[in-house]
Amino acid sequence: MKSLPGIQVADTPLIRDAIDLAKSSLEPFLFNHVMRSWLFGVVLSEGAERVPDPELLALSVVLHDLGLTDRYTANDRFEVDGANAARVFLKDRGLSTQQLQVIWDAIALHTTPTIALHKEPEVVMAHSGIAADVLGAGLDRIPQDKQCAILSEFPRLAFKNRFQASLCDIARRKPATCFDNILRDFGTRYVKGFTAPSFAELFEKAPFAE
Repeated sequence: MKSLPGIQVADTPLIRDAIDLAKSSLEPFLFNHVMRSWLFGVVLSEGAERVPDPELLALSVVLHDLGLTDRYTANDRFEVDGANAARVFLKDRGLSTQQLQVIWDAIALHTTPTIALHKEPEVVMAHSGIAADVLGAGLDRIPQDKQCAILSEFPRLAFKNRFQASLCDIARRKPATCFDNILRDFGTRYVKGFTAPSFAELFEKAPFAE
């Protein structure tokens, strides 16, 4: 990827391969999202107390939405489907077991800030970059000129509407995977007739007399 003004990114064969995979697998609006999220994460990492490994951060964020594609969707929640797909893609590519686990965690937990923000710096900054692009969280810490450069290089392409539609489609097709994650909120608000298990129901039905 070409450098943007004032933003230094890691450039390795593995990162380039990951970008190629994301570009060939994701719709353009989603590819631009993962790229913006990576760049936002890079900028937010500058001066951080715990600096992430730049290659692991790149791989985590560039590959984080594979689970939203027909090619990689499976039976688990989309974050886990994506984490599993990334691990298969990166296996035997020179990464250690620990590095693969960090990438898996970053992808699987990218919608769960109450856990992600307490883990390794790659997991923290993967979530932070993604949250900046989806929710605007932390944008006040990203200089305006860098925001403009990122948005110019990777425009949003009606991201809000198209991302909502993508999540609602999963809520319709795999309602059981909406338990304990953001898909429940999208299904409840936007999908007619949506139902998903709740922890309270599981608790009430537990096979114990007391």
